[in-house]
Amino acid sequence: MILSTLALHCKSITGRRIGCLPFWNLAFYHQADELGSEELLPSEWYRAAAAKIIRLTHVLKDVKQMDGRIISINDSSVITDDCIISHLETFKSLAKAFIEPTTLQLSHRKTNALAAPLVSPKLFCRASERSSTILISLTQVCNFLNVSAQKRKHVRLALCPQVTHHRIWWGVLEEVLQDLKHEMDCLACHSKAFEMGEQILFSCIKFLTDIKGSSSASSPSWMRPDPLNKVEKSLPSRKWEEVLDMLVDLSKVLGQEQNLTYHLSKLDILKEGLYQIKDILVERDISHKEVRRQDYLVQKKLTKSLGHSSKCLFTLLLYYLHGTIRDIEVEVGGGIYECGGTTYLYIGKMLHSSDEGSIKSGIMQLNRALSVYQLVWQTATMDGVLELQGHLWCPEAEERSLTYRGNVYHIHRLRPHRMVFLMNGVRSWPITIHALDHPEKEVVFPGKCEITLVDQPQRQRTAPWAGDDER
Repeated sequence: MILSTLALHCKSITGRRIGCLPFWNLAFYHQADELGSEELLPSEWYRAAAAKIIRLTHVLKDVKQMDGRIISINDSSVITDDCIISHLETFKSLAKAFIEPTTLQLSHRKTNALAAPLVSPKLFCRASERSSTILISLTQVCNFLNVSAQKRKHVRLALCPQVTHHRIWWGVLEEVLQDLKHEMDCLACHSKAFEMGEQILFSCIKFLTDIKGSSSASSPSWMRPDPLNKVEKSLPSRKWEEVLDMLVDLSKVLGQEQNLTYHLSKLDILKEGLYQIKDILVERDISHKEVRRQDYLVQKKLTKSLGHSSKCLFTLLLYYLHGTIRDIEVEVGGGIYECGGTTYLYIGKMLHSSDEGSIKSGIMQLNRALSVYQLVWQTATMDGVLELQGHLWCPEAEERSLTYRGNVYHIHRLRPHRMVFLMNGVRSWPITIHALDHPEKEVVFPGKCEITLVDQPQRQRTAPWAGDDER
């Protein structure tokens, strides 16, 4: 059946010449400059893909995707159903094919009156701009921003002392373990390996809670003098190595649980840092001077060992910026464009619902990615001004622009009926256009042409929830 084939393999489809029109080819508008004579799309593609998109918007009305995970709107639980995941991936794959070229809105800055007018480029025309990615390291961010090798070293050395602070490291550990515990409680599995994993996880959380509680049960560490009876302390000093051993055992025991893959991957990332600080004391029931010394050792070792491509370092950076370690997925990768001393950075996201809640969530997710790019740009002291833009596409949306935390986000309506007709070697040819929501009309192509439908002008305003907490 052509519908299912298109849905699952839309990018791999190669077209064929239309039998009744041997001299012209049909392609997506954004593929006009990319598709060669051997990579043509059949006219059936549009009707099948558009119908599939419409159906999937109804199937996915009760779910949303946040930071690499599919969440139920009703109870905020993580969805692991393969069918739902497949439907969402199919929707995004098909919807990306209908992304319309967007004109970059250049800043209105004073320029020389005699200078040539600036030409606004078209965004999201290339396949690389529409590809998705998950931000996992500083190297990835610096590659996107074209940061030089010398400045990359400066970025790492400037950020490491901030993100490796004891409070950040402790918070990341707690979030990973608590998220894993919550997921295991929801699964309620009764296998032997699962129950053993629950015991290890409980011991690890209790270990960290006891240590954290000992430092806050009485006066702050800076008010406590050195212990007088050090000899009477029978228990050995506890180190980060104990936490590392428990995480290693936890990964081994739960390694076969497919539903916990995401959380176990976070544990593996943290083990990179724990291996470096395993010999440092973890307990806090000591004098202020000793606490400061242990914190300094943690910062020093992590700063020295965590490289530019370290996922552990990037995870600490995410917690430092947003107070959470959730993945940052950029569904439409976008790019950068330099013009008149200003660098424009643009990314995007696909939405299957146009309600205000979905748009708000999408903008906040884009804001997390843009804030990372902005921090690295500023830390690297790059030349020029950086302007950030976000784009969201969803069916039946009102086209407008919203301002959120200083950045502009453009809402685009997803229209599956847009087409481009390419004429090869024909001066004129009467062709009848069949659009999904437009009456049938006939036009004459004067050579190689591009057909688009006129958009309504966008309205710009500030988001009514611009002051909300993005978490």
